[in-house]
Amino acid sequence: MLETQLDLFEKLSSMNIPFVDLKAQYNSIKYDIDQAIEEVLETTAFIGGRVVSDFEDQFAKAYGVKNCVSVANGTDSLYIIMKMLGIGKGDEVITAANSWISSSETITQVGALPVFVDIDPKFYSIDETLIEQAITPRTKAIIPVHLQGQMCNMDIIMDIANRHGIYVIEDCAQSHFSEFRGIRAGLHGIAASFSFYPGKNLGAYGDAGCIITNDDSFAEKCKMFARHGALKKHQHRIEGVNSRLDGLQAAILSVKLKSIGSWTDKRIANAALYSSNLNGIHGITIPQVRPETVHTFHLYVIRTHHREGLADYLKDKGIETAVHYPTALPNLEAYKYMGHRPSDFPIASEFQNQILSLPMYPELTELMIDYVTDCIKDFFQKVR
Repeated sequence: MLETQLDLFEKLSSMNIPFVDLKAQYNSIKYDIDQAIEEVLETTAFIGGRVVSDFEDQFAKAYGVKNCVSVANGTDSLYIIMKMLGIGKGDEVITAANSWISSSETITQVGALPVFVDIDPKFYSIDETLIEQAITPRTKAIIPVHLQGQMCNMDIIMDIANRHGIYVIEDCAQSHFSEFRGIRAGLHGIAASFSFYPGKNLGAYGDAGCIITNDDSFAEKCKMFARHGALKKHQHRIEGVNSRLDGLQAAILSVKLKSIGSWTDKRIANAALYSSNLNGIHGITIPQVRPETVHTFHLYVIRTHHREGLADYLKDKGIETAVHYPTALPNLEAYKYMGHRPSDFPIASEFQNQILSLPMYPELTELMIDYVTDCIKDFFQKVR
C-alpha cells in the first residue's frame, strides 16, 4: 500500500533535517571522491604539484577567467589581494556591514581601516547608494560581498570605483557561479576572493580558497606571496606567507567541480519551492531575487520578528536552522574602538535580529521542503 503524504511527514518528524547534509553529498559522489583521495595518497602529492595545478586550471576554465591562484582559505585570499595591491597603513577600505568578519578583519590585518556601509533593505547586500558618501581621500578599495548567493549591483559599484580611481575586490565566498547581467561574480574588479569551506556551494573537506583575476602580472604576485615569496623553491624574491591549497583538498574540489552546475540548478529549484510554499504567510519576509541575477542560493534566508520562537519550534520538529549573522560587523566588540552605534547602520542592525537561514542544499527533497514549510505555517498559525 502506498504511503500517504501524512505518513511520510510523520516519518520526517522523527528524523533530523540538517542545515547542510555533507554526508548525503559525499554519498552521491563517493566512488569518485574515494578514487581521487586514493590517488593523492598513492602519489604522496600532498603539497603543490599536478593535482593542485589541475584544479586551478579546471576552475579557471569553468569560471571563464584567466588565472586561479589557490590558497589555504578564503580569508587568506582577501588578505593577499589587498597586500599585493599595496593597501596598508593610513588607507581605508569600504565593505558591507553584515558580512562574516573575514571581510573586515583582513582590512585591518594589512594595516588599513575598514569603513562599513549599511545594507540594501531588499537584497541584504551593500547599499550601493550609500557607498559614494563613505569615500574619502584615503579610500583605496571597495569590497562588495555577494552575500547568500546573490550579487551586488556591480554596474553601480564599478561606476563609482572607476570615477574615484579605487580598486574593487569582490568577496565571492557565498556566490560561486552567481551572475549579474550575464557576468559572473568575481569578474568585475581587479581580483576576487573565493572560499571553499566545506559548507560552501563548492566546498572542500577542510579549509581552502582561491583568488581569481584576469591580470597575469597580479596573479603572479599573489601566487608568489602565498608561497613564501617564491615561484620556485628557494628562490625567494620577496617575503611572503604560507598559504597553500593541499593536494587532498584540490583533488576533492576537482571531483566536486564536475557537479557544481547541477547542484546550482537544484539549489535554485529548492529556493523556488520554498518561496512558493512560504509566499503570503503573515509574519515572514522571503528572499527577493535582484532582476537580471542568477542567485545561486548558498543560503535561503527569511526574516521574522519571531526568530527565536520559530527556530526553537523547528528544532523541536527536527529541523536545523542557522543565523547568518547574529551581529552586524560594526556592532561587534571587535570594532568597539570605532565608536559606532547601531543607529549608524539601521538596516543591518535591525535585520541582525530577524534573519533566519533555512536548510539549503542540493540533496533536499521536495517532501523535505514541504515538511519544513508546513512546520513554519503551523508555527505562525499558533502565534496569531
